[in-house]
Amino acid sequence: MAKVGVLTIGQSPRTDATPSFQKIFGAGVEIVERGGLDRLTEETMDAIKPEGSDTVYISRLRNGQSVEIGKSKLLPLLQDELTKLEQDVEVVIMLCTGDFPTLVTTKPIIYPDKILVHTVQAIMTGGSKLGLVVPLEKQRHSLAKKWEGVGLELVTAAASPYEESDIAGAAASLKEQGAELIVLDCMGYNETHKLEAKKGSSLPVILPRTLVARIAAEYVF
Repeated sequence: MAKVGVLTIGQSPRTDATPSFQKIFGAGVEIVERGGLDRLTEETMDAIKPEGSDTVYISRLRNGQSVEIGKSKLLPLLQDELTKLEQDVEVVIMLCTGDFPTLVTTKPIIYPDKILVHTVQAIMTGGSKLGLVVPLEKQRHSLAKKWEGVGLELVTAAASPYEESDIAGAAASLKEQGAELIVLDCMGYNETHKLEAKKGSSLPVILPRTLVARIAAEYVF
C-alpha cells in the first residue's frame, strides 16, 4: 500500500482535512500525519505566538481550536517533524498554502502554493483579476505576496475556515471588485466553503486541498 505523508503546520491528526484526501486517494493509500506543533502542549503553546513583523499563519489544533503561529518559530519544529515523517512515506503534502523554501527533505514534497500559482497562471490571462479569500485580515499582504509576478490584478477578502465566518459574503465582495476567479487561499477551507463561495459569487472557485490531493494522486498512481 502506498503511503502519503501530510504535514500540517498545526497539530495532527487533521480530522477536518485528511478525509478529503482519503476520498480522492481511495483505499489504496495510507495517510501518515504529523504536525509542526505536535510536541507542544496547551501550556507551551505561547512559544509559537507571532511577534513583531513575523509572518503570521493560522492552523488547527487537535482539540479543534485554531491558533495563530509565527513563521520563524514554526520552522525548526516543522523541520523536525518533516524529517521523521519522510522516513515513513513516499511523498509529503504540505498542508499550508504558505511558502517554506528553507525546509530540507530527501523525499518529494508537494507545496500547495506552487501548485496554486501555476494552476491559476494556466487558467487566467495577463491583466485578469484574481480574488483571494484568506483566513485573517493580517494575512492579506503576506499571502498575496506569493502572487506577485504572475501578471494578475489581486483583490482580497478575509473569512476564517476555522471560525464561523461569512465565506459567501467574502466571495460576493470579490466579485463586486471585479474578480473573475476565486482562490480559497488556505488548506483549512473545505468543500462546503467552496460551495458557499460559489453561491455568493457565481464565479469559479479553486479549493487548494482537493486540487493538491488530485496532484498527489497522479504522483502516487
